[in-house]
Amino acid sequence: MTWKPNPREGVDHLDLPLDALQGYLLSRLDGTLDVPALATVMNLGEDQVTAMLGRLVAMGAVDSAVSSAGRAPEPEVPGSLAMGMPDPEAGLEGAEGEKESAESRARSTTHRQLFEEHLHARPVDERVALARAAAEPELSACCFDPTAEVVRAVLENPRMGTLHARLIATHHRTSAGLDALGARTAFTSDDGVRRALLQNPILPPALFRRLWAPKRLLDQYLVASSHESPEQTRAMARDLLRSSFNQRTGEERVELILTTEGRCLASLAGLTLDSHATALMCRRTYISTLLIQNIARWGAAPPPLIAHLRRQDVVKRNPVLRQLLERHPNAS
Repeated sequence: MTWKPNPREGVDHLDLPLDALQGYLLSRLDGTLDVPALATVMNLGEDQVTAMLGRLVAMGAVDSAVSSAGRAPEPEVPGSLAMGMPDPEAGLEGAEGEKESAESRARSTTHRQLFEEHLHARPVDERVALARAAAEPELSACCFDPTAEVVRAVLENPRMGTLHARLIATHHRTSAGLDALGARTAFTSDDGVRRALLQNPILPPALFRRLWAPKRLLDQYLVASSHESPEQTRAMARDLLRSSFNQRTGEERVELILTTEGRCLASLAGLTLDSHATALMCRRTYISTLLIQNIARWGAAPPPLIAHLRRQDVVKRNPVLRQLLERHPNAS
């Protein structure tokens, strides 16, 4: 039988000599989680959790595995219909998926709870010293600290990893702390850290440009049009896209226009294509009415491209497209 430890009834846990980690583990015990689940929640190894549980049992804070196993089992009811309970064989895969998702949410919630209940009230200097040498779960809890000095200390911790970088990128709310994270290329190269930074409303403009300026125009456009990012991040991406557009090769600019079916052109008002990019655009046959409409509404579309579009079969058959192109300021 799998041991699902329970706190011992009638024991005042406040009178026990518990350290922070033991108290944290004790607060997670409710008789529903076994050792592997507790290890997942606390981000520790199963052997560490087992050893800690052994110490809690020795203190009298937790029922032992023997006493738990010695309890009389509940009577089985055919079909598992007693008390309206569903058949445990049904929907097994869905239940496992829900359990995994619940454990993931629990990890984030409990790390934040550990910080707020046990660490937040400590002086900043003490939190900095703790963050520099902490192990789990305190190390993950320190990632929720709102102070940049503590975040810098977490980054100096040799146990610091990608998961901690993602926590900082998601939850930290000072420019100085995010800049400190951005200086660590080993972490900012992680896709999860980058996504979290894009959704952080305090993302510093200089950090954004440093990370996304080398990216392809299409990647910059995807950030500028993403509904998952705050408006200030989308505005930074639009500015970067405009400043990068004329500095890139004709092939990359054409790729951006074609891949987005011209949707990007709304952000490129006042910019135009050089002769090389125009020649690449004029070598193609066009069948997308959306792409042609967007180019026709782009006031900077080069005259050769407008003339090329007017010769396309899809335009000749579509009076609306034909009229849009005829009215373009660069139509000859």
